[in-house]
Amino acid sequence: MTAVPQTNFPAPIASAAQQAELRVAARALSRGGLVHAYGHCSLRLDAEHFLVCAAKPMGSILTSDAGTVVPVSGPLPDGVLGEVRIHQQVYARRPEIAAVCRIMPPQIGLLALLKRTPRARHGFGAYFARPDGQGPVLWDDPRLLRDDAAAARLADTLGQGNALVMRANGAVVVGKTIVEAVALSWFLEEAARVETGLMQMGQDGDHTLLTADETIARQVVAGRVYERMWEHLSFGDAEAVPLT
Repeated sequence: MTAVPQTNFPAPIASAAQQAELRVAARALSRGGLVHAYGHCSLRLDAEHFLVCAAKPMGSILTSDAGTVVPVSGPLPDGVLGEVRIHQQVYARRPEIAAVCRIMPPQIGLLALLKRTPRARHGFGAYFARPDGQGPVLWDDPRLLRDDAAAARLADTLGQGNALVMRANGAVVVGKTIVEAVALSWFLEEAARVETGLMQMGQDGDHTLLTADETIARQVVAGRVYERMWEHLSFGDAEAVPLT
């Protein structure tokens, strides 16, 4: 779906297909209950630029709402939300990343208030397991990120992971395609739903964790794993096109 990043000067103009794909992603995240009035997503256009969705509630983005081309390095264009600095800092550090989703999932939010993130207890949680067996990293600061220094620290904290949970402030999920990033966003919230459910039952100990071998075995991406979730979340969208 998204082109392989490449250097392209001056700033590229996003194609109609890229604009539509980003709008579908934004509405899919809303349809999945992963954002509300707040949140944003983007896709990389080349090594130095990305396209961020319109600065409005993602579920209300219309087919006429164009995203904005943003430089990976430099000031944000007029009208772009301040926290899009997070996207800049991630793209600058991770050349393989082609999409970023800034989401506000409710179960992740509950866990983050306890300074917890979901661990690998079932298939979806396995995608976020780190080598030490813990889940995605926690950004332990509830303040909004509206300066470059804080966004840089957050991107450093994310490191090579695919998700970062923000205490009292949602999460950031990244992917090699927008399809992957949207799917992983849903996986993250589902992992949190399982974690909070087990906590309510008093069964959130190590005995409900997947083993290291089980975790690796469940990190499957073949068989259209991401694509099927994308199709589920974007079903019925007027701009959605079949994935190849």
